[in-house]
Amino acid sequence: MAPAIPGDIPEATVARLPVYLRALQDLADENLGTVSSERLAEMAGVNAAKVRKDLSHFGSYGTRGVGYDVEYLLFQIRRELGLTHDWPCVIVGMGNLGQALANYGGFRDRGFVVAALVDADRAKVGSTIAGVEVSHLDDLASLVRHHNISIGVIATPSPAAQGVADQMIAAGISSILNFAPVVLSVPEGISVRKVDLAVELQILTFYNERRAVVGSAD
Repeated sequence: MAPAIPGDIPEATVARLPVYLRALQDLADENLGTVSSERLAEMAGVNAAKVRKDLSHFGSYGTRGVGYDVEYLLFQIRRELGLTHDWPCVIVGMGNLGQALANYGGFRDRGFVVAALVDADRAKVGSTIAGVEVSHLDDLASLVRHHNISIGVIATPSPAAQGVADQMIAAGISSILNFAPVVLSVPEGISVRKVDLAVELQILTFYNERRAVVGSAD
C-alpha cells in the first residue's frame, strides 16, 4: 500500500525515476554535459516519448534541439526522490539475507545509511555487522527515535514479518521495504514495497519455458 502521490503523478513514472537517475549518473561520470531524450530513453529501456512525458510532471527541463543538461536534471531528479540528504534506515532480521543487506555498500552511495540492525535472537545481539552493532527487537522504538529513522527493511522469516511491521509502524516508521514473502497489512499512509526473490525467479522461468516451447515448435 502506498500513499497518494502529490500532483497525481503516476506510480509507474515514480518507479522509473531511479532508472533515469542511474542513467544520468553514468553520463555524468563520463563528463557528458547534455543528453537527448532518445539517448536517455535507450539507457533506461523505454521510449523517448515516455521519458519526455515522465519528466514533464516535474517541470520543463529540456531544450529543443539540445536535450537535457545532465547535471541539472540529475539534481532535479535527486531532489524529487528526496535524495539531497541521507536517509537513516533500520534492517530487522540478521539471518543470511539481513547480513548481506547490511554489508551492501551501495546503500550509502545512494543516500541510505544503515543506522541500526535488529534481531529477536539475543544470541546475535551485541555482534557487529558492517560496523553496526546488532540490537534487540525490543529496542526498536528507541533506535528509531535516536537515529530519526523513517525507513525500515524487513528481512525476517514470513511468520515474523507482520509483527515486525506492526512494531515499526508503532515506533514511527512510515516506509517499509519487505523482503519476506508475505503480504503485509498496514494502515493508510504507510508505504510498503515488496521484494520477493522467488517471484522474480518464477517470472524468469516463465519466459524460459515459453522460449523452450517456441523452440520445440520450430
